[in-house]
Amino acid sequence: MFLEIKDLSVKIENKNILDKLNLNIDKGEVHAIMGPNGCGKSTLANVLAGKEDYEILNGSINFKDNDLFDLNIEERAQEGMFLAFQYPVEIPGVNITPFLHSAINSKRKRMNEEEIDNLSFAKLLKSKASDLGINIDMLKRSVNTGFSGGEKKRYEILQMSILNPDLAILDETDSGLDIDALKIVTEGVNKLKTKDNSFLIITHYQKLLDYIKPDYVHVMVNGSIVRSGGSEIAAEIEKDGFQKFQQ
Repeated sequence: MFLEIKDLSVKIENKNILDKLNLNIDKGEVHAIMGPNGCGKSTLANVLAGKEDYEILNGSINFKDNDLFDLNIEERAQEGMFLAFQYPVEIPGVNITPFLHSAINSKRKRMNEEEIDNLSFAKLLKSKASDLGINIDMLKRSVNTGFSGGEKKRYEILQMSILNPDLAILDETDSGLDIDALKIVTEGVNKLKTKDNSFLIITHYQKLLDYIKPDYVHVMVNGSIVRSGGSEIAAEIEKDGFQKFQQ
């Protein structure tokens, strides 16, 4: 199993958030988690990425035969895990191009692959940016600094296309996007899907899943997955909301 989460219980600031959550994701699969505000969706994403504010009460997470809790944030990224944040962070003074160049070479070094030189990386970055409709001038700016909401999301998809992660976690990637930006972002995601990588999509709304077709949809309520199935679950939620799952 590519990602295996067993009986995961987590709290933060003395508040229990995840409660014996179980989830399995295999190579080549696209999974979507839907649920009401406060149910623990973003907590799950942050725990997977390695954010340290959370206390693990119980359970295990195995990723590519590694105990995820043995890896720090950087090591998880180097192993092929990527988190697209709901609210991307601005990093003033850190230019996009060398930042991404350093990130990809850090990953390649851990995988015992040859580092990519400046010229080859510049060509790769320009090609990926063009595919996503990103103006080349944007690549001269600091990471997310002064970006609109849509620009920040496009940039995260650009990061993902450069790093080519094994598991990409998209936390509310549709938040704040107009329909044109949503299409650009989701088209970028769809181009990256292969039989060798996987996606975990966290969203409130069925609209995103009109563009990125999931293999499995899970409903999260009060920190647990209460139902799993196909895309018909997303249609149910769009029609009736989450109330029937909360009973």
